[in-house]
Amino acid sequence: MRPPHDQQLFRNISVVEKCYQPFALQRRTFCYSPFHTRLFSELESCDMTPADLATLIKESAIKVMDDHDLDSSVLPETVTVERPRNPEHGDYATNVALQVAKKAGANPRELGGWLAEALADNDAIAEAAVAGPGFINIRLAADAQGEIVGQILRAGKEYGSNDSFAGKKVNLEFVSANPTGPIHLGGTRWAAVGDSLGRVLEASGAEVTREYYFNDHGGQIDRFSRSLVAAAKGEPTPEDGYGGAYIQDIAQAVVEKNSSALEGSDEEVQEAFRADGVEMMFAQIKQSLHEFGVDFDVYFHENSLFDSGAVDAALEKLKAEGHMYEAENAWWLKSTDYGDSKDRVVVKSDGNAAYIAGDIAYVADKFDRGHDLNIYMLGADHHGYVPRLKAAAAALGYDADAVEVLIGQLVNLMRDGKPVRMSKRAGTVITMEDLVAAIGVDASRYSLVRSSVDQTIDIDLGLWETQSSDNPVYYVQYGHARLCSIGRKAAELGVDAEGADLSLLTHEREGDLIRTLGEFPAVVEEAAQLREPHRIARYAEDLAAVFHRFYDSCQVLPKAGEEKAPIHGARLALAQAARVVLANALTMVGVSTPEKM
Repeated sequence: MRPPHDQQLFRNISVVEKCYQPFALQRRTFCYSPFHTRLFSELESCDMTPADLATLIKESAIKVMDDHDLDSSVLPETVTVERPRNPEHGDYATNVALQVAKKAGANPRELGGWLAEALADNDAIAEAAVAGPGFINIRLAADAQGEIVGQILRAGKEYGSNDSFAGKKVNLEFVSANPTGPIHLGGTRWAAVGDSLGRVLEASGAEVTREYYFNDHGGQIDRFSRSLVAAAKGEPTPEDGYGGAYIQDIAQAVVEKNSSALEGSDEEVQEAFRADGVEMMFAQIKQSLHEFGVDFDVYFHENSLFDSGAVDAALEKLKAEGHMYEAENAWWLKSTDYGDSKDRVVVKSDGNAAYIAGDIAYVADKFDRGHDLNIYMLGADHHGYVPRLKAAAAALGYDADAVEVLIGQLVNLMRDGKPVRMSKRAGTVITMEDLVAAIGVDASRYSLVRSSVDQTIDIDLGLWETQSSDNPVYYVQYGHARLCSIGRKAAELGVDAEGADLSLLTHEREGDLIRTLGEFPAVVEEAAQLREPHRIARYAEDLAAVFHRFYDSCQVLPKAGEEKAPIHGARLALAQAARVVLANALTMVGVSTPEKM
């Protein structure tokens, strides 16, 4: 059993800045792994995404160094490609010559010159030149860059997917709020972030099991039951109990379902309210999550670990193998043997199991179900779980590195600069329903996903209610709707992107948009590898900003009385590609893609 998460309320603004402005893709850096090399070397030679370029640079560097009797083994496994701050310097730049020249016994600028010359010989490169002490600035050929658009249109909904987690079975446990009340904002944050992370991992090839750990064993259930009984009898809430209108509602529902619920001994009455009350509360939790767009593959009941004997079996195994010891009339796990700061009590002196007992059996169960990676998403008050869960896994003979714990920080709900502290239904905590009622599902999810989970955030309700570019989710969704509008107008005008000459896309804003679109697969893989779905949301904002600048500068469709021309078809294809990528990004975040706004 885990302690209640009720402390996870909201504080400190760090995400929704009132001065929010979409930020341009300046000097974005990409490091491409051997995976990228394998993936993109198989693509058509005319494609030139950032990953393709990184592959080309690496292969060219190997040849150049071999030709000059230099040791190419000093080249890094990952090649860095970045967007220059000044577009006049080119589309991309690399510092690989600076990185390796001295190790190889060469002058950096000289090596950079050789590499620039080799790159310039490639048909996909319009220009490559050495700058400064050895930087290489690169400008792509228009047809090579434009082919990114074709690649996106061919891939459709699959664009951005990768196989970096192919063959991996991932258990993703999130929310897992105690069934003693509605989901508060801490759990709501995990619902949004966890679901988005699951989407990103699936886009990266993983088989993901979304799991909810149902805490139906232990003292919090007893307090919940006593609170229901008190409410049904019209008595004050117990000192350690739960308050709020929902307790009254559930107590009344229990009595309506079972008219004899208040009859019998104290133990019988409490059991009657426990059995029906917990079931009703959890049904409400499931419904709230479903309406929030979050459903789980597995609802795992903590109590099953005790009823099945799994806890006893796990503890006996640890005892038999010398990983537990008895002291002070209690049983302890030798967790310090595995890097924990102290040994942990597993069975207390009164003979009752401590929280960790169920967790030990649970981590074993996850591995035994065949999961290669077990990700726990827990609240800000659960830092101590990281070493103890890893220690439990290691002591049981499993790979401790296959256990990951993500800790989510707190959230504040704000209106007019003042914190919102009370819920009409829950009484003391702000709930998922409160947030959704205020700003809707899309804004709720987006506001919670777009920040790193290790940051505390404030949600400014006034900001997220606005229909303006100051509201990040509105700004991104408006970009998608605008792109859909372009498609509808194109159909009316008879403009078709089929067979468009993409080499015509030579305008600076066209290039910015194409290069931004080409970055999406790397962003997705990075988000999966780092378990950071907020990168997708921020990318979507970047993309929307780049698209709007393109639209303001480039006439996509012919004006009234103007004849359609090849450039219109090319720009329509680019707009269609932008819509595909924006839709894919929004889907990974878990928000809708409106066609009209």
